[in-house]
Amino acid sequence: MNSLALLLIFYLFVTTTGYWLRLINLNYLKKHGTEVPAGFENTINKDILAKTTAYTLEKSRLGLKESVINNIIVIFFLFGGLITLYDQWILSLSHSFIISGMLFFIILALVQTLIEIPFSFYDTFTIESRYGFNTTTKRLWLTDLFKSILISLLILSIMVSAALGLIKWSSGFWWLWLWGFFVVFSIFLMYIAPYVIEPLFFKFSPIEEKSLEDKIMEMMEKAKVKVSRVVQVDASRRSHHSNAYFSGIGRVKKIVLFDTLLKQMTQEEIIAVLAHELGHWKKGHIRKKLIMIETVSLLSFYLAYHLLAWGGLPGLLNLTQLSLPAQFVILMFLGSLVVFPLTPLSSWLSRNHERQADQFGCELSGDPEALASALIKLSGENLANLHPHPFYASFYYSHPPVIERVNWLKHYEKMG
Repeated sequence: MNSLALLLIFYLFVTTTGYWLRLINLNYLKKHGTEVPAGFENTINKDILAKTTAYTLEKSRLGLKESVINNIIVIFFLFGGLITLYDQWILSLSHSFIISGMLFFIILALVQTLIEIPFSFYDTFTIESRYGFNTTTKRLWLTDLFKSILISLLILSIMVSAALGLIKWSSGFWWLWLWGFFVVFSIFLMYIAPYVIEPLFFKFSPIEEKSLEDKIMEMMEKAKVKVSRVVQVDASRRSHHSNAYFSGIGRVKKIVLFDTLLKQMTQEEIIAVLAHELGHWKKGHIRKKLIMIETVSLLSFYLAYHLLAWGGLPGLLNLTQLSLPAQFVILMFLGSLVVFPLTPLSSWLSRNHERQADQFGCELSGDPEALASALIKLSGENLANLHPHPFYASFYYSHPPVIERVNWLKHYEKMG
C-alpha cells in the first residue's frame, strides 16, 4: 500500500471518528435533553430544554453539511491531483517567489470564505433568527463580512510575504527567524487589536452603571491587577448572546462587558464572572498557553524545515514536484492529522485551567453562589447543551460541563 492510500485511510479514519463523536453526543442529547438538572429548576424548565435540543440539533446538522463539503474538497484537492493544477496555475501568474506565494494562500483563503458564506448566512438569518438570537441586519452582516475579509487578507499578506522573504533571505535558519517574526507579530496584534480592530466592529462606551464599575475596580485592586478601563459594547446590535472578556495585554488591558450581559445578570453575578476571568490572569493561564503555543510553533517550524529539505513531501501524494507554498499546505494537512489525537489532552488542560479559575473566582468574590447562578443563566439564555455525552465532552470540551461546574460550586460553598 503506497503513502497516498495510507494518508487517505488515516484522514478518513480521523474524519469518521469526528462524525461518530458528534453522533453519540446528539443521540445522548435526544435521550436526556428533557431532564432538568437539580438546582436549575428556577431558571431552566422543560420548554427551554426542548428549545435547546432543537437549537443544538439544527446547528449540528448545518455544521455537519459544511464539514462534509469541506472534506470532499480536501480529498479532491490533495488526493485527486487538483493541488498540482492549482500550483501550476499560480506559478503561471507570476515568476516572483513572494508574489506567487501570496497569491497561492490568498486565493485559497478567498475560496474557503466563499464556501463558508452561505452557511454563515443561513445560520445567522434562519437558525439564529428562529431561536430569537439574531438582531443584525443583512446590511450590517455584509459590512462585517467585508471588513473581516479585508482585515484577514491584510494580515495574511503581511505574514506570507514576510515568511517567504525570510525563507529566501536565510535559507539555513529561516525556521528560527520565521518563528521569531510570528511571536513578535502576534504580540503586536494583541496590542493594537483593542484600538484598531475591535472598534471596526463594535462601539465601546463607558459602563453606564457607575456602582458596578466601582465594584469591578475595587475587585481589580484587591487582586492587584491593573486595567485601563471597564467598558460595555453594543453586542445587542448583532445578537442576544452574552459574554464578557479581557482584551489586550499590559497597559492596554481592558474589561469588556456585552450590553446583553448587563441586562441579563445582577451585579453580583457579573462580578463573579469577572472574578473567574481574572483567575486566568492571576493563575498565569494566558502566559502558560502562550508559552506552550510558541514552544510547539518553534518545534513545528524546525520540523517543517527538515521535512522540506528532505524533498519527499510531494511523493507522499504520488506527485513529483510542487512549489514551496504547496508543500506548506501538505505540512499543514499532516499537522491537522497529528493534532487530532492530542485533542483530548488539550481539552483536559483547558478544563483544568477553568477549574482553577473557578476556585480563584470564588475566593476573590467570596460568592460561589453568584457564579453558579450566572452559569445557569448563561446556559438558559444561550441555549447551551446541558447534557453532552461524557466521552464527547472529555474529547472536545474546553470547559467542564455546566452541570459539573455548578455542582462543584455548590459543594465549594458548603465546604466554605
